[in-house]
Amino acid sequence: MVYTFQEDCILVLVSRVSSLNALDPGTGLRGQLIFSPGSFVLTGLVEAAALPYLGINIEELSLDEKAGILFLDQSITTAVVLGVIYNITNTFQPLPEDVFRYDLREPFNLQKGWLLWAGIGLFGAILGIALAGFTMSALNGETPQRETDALVKLLPLIGSSSVSTAYLVGITGVLAPLLEETVFRGFFMVSLTKWVPTPVSVLISAAVFALAHLTPGEFPQLFVLGIALGLSYAQTRNLLTPITIHAFWNSGVILILTFLQLQGYDLKEVLQAT
Repeated sequence: MVYTFQEDCILVLVSRVSSLNALDPGTGLRGQLIFSPGSFVLTGLVEAAALPYLGINIEELSLDEKAGILFLDQSITTAVVLGVIYNITNTFQPLPEDVFRYDLREPFNLQKGWLLWAGIGLFGAILGIALAGFTMSALNGETPQRETDALVKLLPLIGSSSVSTAYLVGITGVLAPLLEETVFRGFFMVSLTKWVPTPVSVLISAAVFALAHLTPGEFPQLFVLGIALGLSYAQTRNLLTPITIHAFWNSGVILILTFLQLQGYDLKEVLQAT
């Protein structure tokens, strides 16, 4: 997995993201899950620049309208970030055949089947995350507070209506997995193999993935999830594998919380208990 164009690619991307991070993202509706530092800089810039000119007052919007803005916002962010990455890599032709590979063929192939290994990866991720959570609880003796967790900020939208739920599933189950897996596994992890072996690149990309969510209390669980995503991609060389795992994980959380909300549970208490 050593590609001659990757070294120059990652240096160009890092320089561009660094210049973006120097900007002030401003204020706005930033309650969605944190996907990546560069993503949120762009998201904040879009909100801060566009909403005042459109005459939109966030405080006056309904929950469905807020969810719709989140979906549009994340759609723009996803398109911009992926566009930047694709433009950078396309300057280094010819590209290896398995770079940014989204291949629906042979989903159950024992060696490279994307759906088969997505199922294996998801099962492994669930077990690993449960073990990490249990270990952290045993070591700390108490569950850390989650007031700053991005998921907590989403609670007003979860279960508020079928429209809001559909928007949230679209954000967390489609846009976020597509963006994050293309960036962290398809670009960053592959780029690291220019300098380090694949297992090391899996660990480094998983650590950066966990740090990018800006929730220190959940770093172990996110790190484990990142490892599962990285290993699944290393096995199949197909981005559909980690995207599928990520999509089922994110949308599953939203749908479970929606069900609990409809059953009358206090979601803040549920999240704190987990």
